[in-house]
Amino acid sequence: MLRVQKVKVDDIYVPTARRKTLHPETVRHLAEDILENGMKTPIQVRHDGKRHILVEGLHRLEAAKWLGETEVDAYLVQAKRH
Repeated sequence: MLRVQKVKVDDIYVPTARRKTLHPETVRHLAEDILENGMKTPIQVRHDGKRHILVEGLHRLEAAKWLGETEVDAYLVQAKRH
């Protein structure tokens, strides 16, 4: 079973290909929703031995950054590289 853990936002690497899919308007809407209701679904990251790499949840991560969060809830998963 996956367990939620806190991960420092600054310690999460977002692969370049994933950054290209970012939509600022979606980030703004998500940030507003997070302010009102909290983050409902943790992001997913994998650890490559040195750092955490984003697997799922780019817009949630960016919304947390936009809100000034220093940590975010995340599931640590086993995933193949993109």
